[in-house]
Amino acid sequence: MIKFGPGGNCEWFYADGNKSTTQIPAFLHKIGLDAYEIQCGRGVRMKEDAAITLGAEAKKYGVSLSVHAPYYISMSGVEEEKRLHSIDYMLQSARLARLAGATRVVLHTGSCSKISRGEALELAKDTMRKTLDALRDEGLTDILVCPETMGKINQLGTMEEVLELCRMSERLLPAVDFGHINARTGGSLKTREDYAALLDQMENVLGRERASRFHVHFSKIEYTQKGGEVRHLTFADNTYGPDFAPLAEELIARDYSPTVICESAGTMSADALTMKQTILSLKGKA
Repeated sequence: MIKFGPGGNCEWFYADGNKSTTQIPAFLHKIGLDAYEIQCGRGVRMKEDAAITLGAEAKKYGVSLSVHAPYYISMSGVEEEKRLHSIDYMLQSARLARLAGATRVVLHTGSCSKISRGEALELAKDTMRKTLDALRDEGLTDILVCPETMGKINQLGTMEEVLELCRMSERLLPAVDFGHINARTGGSLKTREDYAALLDQMENVLGRERASRFHVHFSKIEYTQKGGEVRHLTFADNTYGPDFAPLAEELIARDYSPTVICESAGTMSADALTMKQTILSLKGKA
C-alpha cells in the first residue's frame, strides 16, 4: 500500500485550530492521510516527551513516521571536523526516530562545489560508513537511512550518486525527490516512460523488493537551467513540474508501495491528498 503525507505542518493544519505537532496524526487521519515526516531541518529540537506522545498518536491513527535530518549535514564536506559532525546530527535524528517510532531518517548528502563529484562521493561514502557504524553501536540498526536526490546542480545527489551510496548497506534506502531530479535536469520528467527509466535504474541496483518500498519526496519546484532548484511551489503552479499522474501510473503498474511525502510550499497536506486521490482514481476506487 502506498502511504501519503506531508513533510512538516501545513497551513491547513493550523487553520483547523491545531497548535502542536502532537496533534498532526489525528488531523491527518481525519483528512485521509497516513504518513508524516518530522522536519528537523534546522536542528533536532523536539523534546523527548513530545516525541513519545507523537509516536503514540501516530500508532493510534495508523500514521507512518519518518524524520528529516538537519539540512546542514554535509557527508561530503572538505573540512573533516565539520564533516564528521554529520555523524552526531544523524545520531540525534535516529534517536528522535526511535522515540517517536519512526523507521526512516532522510538526509542531504552535501555539496561538491569545491571538489570533483567523484571526490565528494568518496567522502560521503566514508562519512556514511562511519554513520552506519555509530548507529550500530547505539543499537539503531532498525532505522533506515535515506540519502536524498538533490535539486541544485552543485549538490551531491544525482540518482546515480544516491544509488551508489545505497549499494553500501541494506540499511540504506533511497529518498527519491522527483521534484529535485526534475529541477536539476531542466524539466526532464514529463512522461510515464521518464519515470519508468528512473525506477528501472533503482530496481537494477537494489533489486525489486527493496526498490518497491523506497522513500519519495514530491513537489513542484521552480528551477533554472544553470543552477537547478530555486524554490518549492504548490500543485496550483502550471509553469514548472513535475506532474504526479505519470508516476502514479507507473507505481500502480509495478505494484510498488513507497511512502510519499509532499514538500509543497505550505499546501503539503492538500497536495498529498491530491496525489492519493490520483492513485485511487487510477485504480478505480475514487
